Amino acid sequence: MPGTFDVAVVGAGAAGLAAGLTLQAAGARFVVLEAAARTGGRAYTDTESFDQPFDLGCHWLHSAKTNPFVPIADQLGFPYRTTHVRLVRNLWHAGRFADPAELDAAQEEVDAAFDAVRDAGEAGHDVAARDVVAPDGPWGALSRHWLSLMTASPPERISTRDFAAYHDTEDNWPVLAGYGALVRKHGAAVPVTLQCPVHRIDWSGEGVSLDTPQGRVTARSVIVTVPTAVISEGRLVFSPRLPPELDEAFASLTLGVAEKVAIAFDRDVFGFTERTGVTVLGPDPVSFQILPGPRPLAVGHMAGDYASRRLADGPLALEEAVLDALKAAFGTAIAAHAGTRRATNWAGDPLIGGAYSCALPGCAHLRARLRDVVGGRIHFAGEAVRAHDFSTCHGAHLSGIEAARRALAGMAAAL
Repeated sequence: MPGTFDVAVVGAGAAGLAAGLTLQAAGARFVVLEAAARTGGRAYTDTESFDQPFDLGCHWLHSAKTNPFVPIADQLGFPYRTTHVRLVRNLWHAGRFADPAELDAAQEEVDAAFDAVRDAGEAGHDVAARDVVAPDGPWGALSRHWLSLMTASPPERISTRDFAAYHDTEDNWPVLAGYGALVRKHGAAVPVTLQCPVHRIDWSGEGVSLDTPQGRVTARSVIVTVPTAVISEGRLVFSPRLPPELDEAFASLTLGVAEKVAIAFDRDVFGFTERTGVTVLGPDPVSFQILPGPRPLAVGHMAGDYASRRLADGPLALEEAVLDALKAAFGTAIAAHAGTRRATNWAGDPLIGGAYSCALPGCAHLRARLRDVVGGRIHFAGEAVRAHDFSTCHGAHLSGIEAARRALAGMAAAL
């Protein structure tokens, strides 16, 4: 693996695989280095633990009408569900399920919160979402929960301008066989060196040198696709250091916390005949996707400070919070039928460091800095780089293609 290449790609998630495919099609000499024992990054489908696939990371084809993974899924034979559903449905609170009038009122308040944050950002105000959303009211906790799920951050840490920059067609379709499986299948032809973390990128001379446990790699340029936390927390070192304005950008585009817990049941304890969303509004709000069948799977989603507190309580606390929410809504007897569980901990994974990027208040403009080419040879890619579809798998995919094209253009200009 040590050698000299045209382009080195650091990371084999959606961005790194897309960069590899683009370089491969152009006939470039390239290498893709991945620290983990698998490809996909935050696109990761578990096909072994349960009767149904479980996406630990991305699962939804967001903005599906413009998402490039939709035609890719069609080409590769990956089914998806083309339904449009509202956020607030099957809402349990105050010891019972909400009636239709309450559901409408709850949805209106969540929509109003989203609109207030978006309107502030579109007006050019880059403040905390918490500053423009009414904290009180019967559904204030629900609005906070959904803002946290959408951004992986509590409203105090959400930039209104960044929130407003996100473009959403409101078509969000689940990949039934797993989004992670789709990403890996699409990038299967890319040669990847696994379990090969890059610790240091030296760009002090011509080109770049990458230090890895398997030896030194040199290249004319490098595409860095690791999550922002890996760089901001110093787990990937640049020599010389990156310009201060880039250090500021990586530190300000925080990944936040958004975790899942999947729990299998040995019989149908829910009574649903199709995939159904349920939100349990308790001390720790949880939103579920219930995947029906004779052995149904409940996937609970927690985010923001709610999830952070549970993770801080230990490895089993998140699982217990999710199971407690299910017992509250469907009765304590269901616990006797709960089987295999699997919880994510993206925030605690040293190769990841969180969920997806969200600019801190006052920092939305820093996202554009990640699109700068450093020294004519360091390119950044990943969901955080994108201006309008950050936090998404397809955004990461598109950023990888763009970074590879920039690297190829730089090579052509040097000839």
